Amino acid sequence: MEHQAAAAARPARGHGRAARPKRTSSGKGQRAAEVFILSAPAIVIFVFFVIVPIILGAYYGFYRWKGFGQPSVTGTFVGFQNYRTALSDPAFQQAILHTFEIVIGSLVIQGPLAILFALLLNQKFKLRGLIRTLIFVPYVISEVIVGTGWSLILQKDGALNEILKHMGINGPDWIADPHTAMWTLLLIISWKYIGFAVILMLAGMQSIPEELYEAAEVDGAGFWQMQWHITLPLLMPTVRIWVFMSMIGSLQLFDLVYIIWGRYLSSTAGVSTMATYMVREGRNAGNYGYGSAVALIIFVISLVLALVYQRFVLNRDLKSDEIERKRLERLEKKRARQAKRALATEVK
Repeated sequence: MEHQAAAAARPARGHGRAARPKRTSSGKGQRAAEVFILSAPAIVIFVFFVIVPIILGAYYGFYRWKGFGQPSVTGTFVGFQNYRTALSDPAFQQAILHTFEIVIGSLVIQGPLAILFALLLNQKFKLRGLIRTLIFVPYVISEVIVGTGWSLILQKDGALNEILKHMGINGPDWIADPHTAMWTLLLIISWKYIGFAVILMLAGMQSIPEELYEAAEVDGAGFWQMQWHITLPLLMPTVRIWVFMSMIGSLQLFDLVYIIWGRYLSSTAGVSTMATYMVREGRNAGNYGYGSAVALIIFVISLVLALVYQRFVLNRDLKSDEIERKRLERLEKKRARQAKRALATEVK
């Protein structure tokens, strides 16, 4: 009798399957409609403020145009001549070289310093909050203010050289001397943007479980051993994101160079960038078609580097997240099967 009652209490296997809700095509259509409605504003903004300007810039690059009226009416169609001229111009080639020097120099200087500062500020000590604020302050200051201030300090007869003169040192021309100008620019960039890197590294360190350090301390690991074997490996996804953002920002560097070195001094001092070349030879020269062609070349260079970096570096993190997600899904299914078997055993 007990077995019969238990059998009656259990629902039929086929009935249980029939009661399971099925996904319908209307449900998928509703979900697709919701996704489209929610993403439509962002798509519209992206198209009108990114895609359309790129297309117009490529179109303007086919003309010798002074910037007023329609290029087809007030300009002269020159085809790919603007692009060929830019790529064959030694000044633009030098600007590309200087830009990549800035990219590499920024990563080499800011990366290790940001990690060291983050390790220090991740510890508990007095005035930690104040030091964090002071490191981040230069990042939020306007580039115009930073450029103007440093240009006054670094003049040949500026404040820095006056201090060095009182110490018996004859300071160089930090801005105009080609031997020191690039180092000057790298130091200013590092001072300006290292605060952002430190905050990013600190955020990555805060996400590392404290239990890992406690277990390593129990095993007798020292401070630097824990940082080398725990902090750095787990911090690498954050470092890779920062490298990507720093690289893209360096490729587009314009304001600091233009403010400190001016319109023409940047090329003679050896710190001209692709963006300063574009403004100097395009807008300032009254040739907006040529400037548009240079802008498109800069966009293509940045896009190629971004895609290559994403393909060979950032996809590693995406694949790791996908593997972890699938592992958790398999674990969840396994737990569900075990719970179902346990329930069936209890019913029997």
